[in-house]
Amino acid sequence: MIEIEAVTAEAVTVQLLTVSSGRVNALDVEALQEFTDAVRELRGSGAGALVVTGAGKVFSAGVELDRVLQGGADYTDRLIPALSDAFEALFCYPGPTVAAINGAAIAGGCVLACACDRRLITPDAKIGASEVRVGVPFPAAALEVMRYACGRHAEEVLLGGGLYRGDDAVSSGLAHRVVADDLLQAALAEASDLGGISAEAYAHTKAQLRAPTVARMHAGGEIDREVSRSWGSEDTRRRIADSMENLRRR
Repeated sequence: MIEIEAVTAEAVTVQLLTVSSGRVNALDVEALQEFTDAVRELRGSGAGALVVTGAGKVFSAGVELDRVLQGGADYTDRLIPALSDAFEALFCYPGPTVAAINGAAIAGGCVLACACDRRLITPDAKIGASEVRVGVPFPAAALEVMRYACGRHAEEVLLGGGLYRGDDAVSSGLAHRVVADDLLQAALAEASDLGGISAEAYAHTKAQLRAPTVARMHAGGEIDREVSRSWGSEDTRRRIADSMENLRRR
């Protein structure tokens, strides 16, 4: 479920988009489609600045892996495009976007946060693109979002698959600032500040900056077909199951 609330901060109206999907805000096909529709609807209405956060104490733990195990190739054929659409919709949103990372932002949840222009994180929140640790490759849109966000640290973040906190998250490019108190208010204030900039100037500059990344996303059709086949294979499902079992034992 995606919740949208208009909040006035510093005389600027900011849209607060909250991912609320089970205990850890996991992303299945339906949640991703709802998220994409919500972002596109806000874009179409000229809504302006946007803050993205997670319900409860988790930003998003990423893809709902139980659905991948249960659904197999038929499900992953729907999942990969849904992931790509959600990441691209947020990455290409013309107004300012701020992620309020209130708890774990793992794998797809990390990518969702990194698709935002600015990322604020609490000191204890874990963030990381752990796909390689689970044994799955990145869709083109996901990898390009992470490459853009992390810059020279992208290889360390993506190939290492580690989780980061606090200042380490900032130094790796996964976050811009650690906020110890009232994260949401800090995110709303930052979105309000950016929302005070000329919407046309902001959107035009953002589109110019991101055009090469978006072009690589759009050129990734064959990559995504390979990713979908990999995610839906029996070997990958075994790796996912083993990874989930290891996590349960910890």
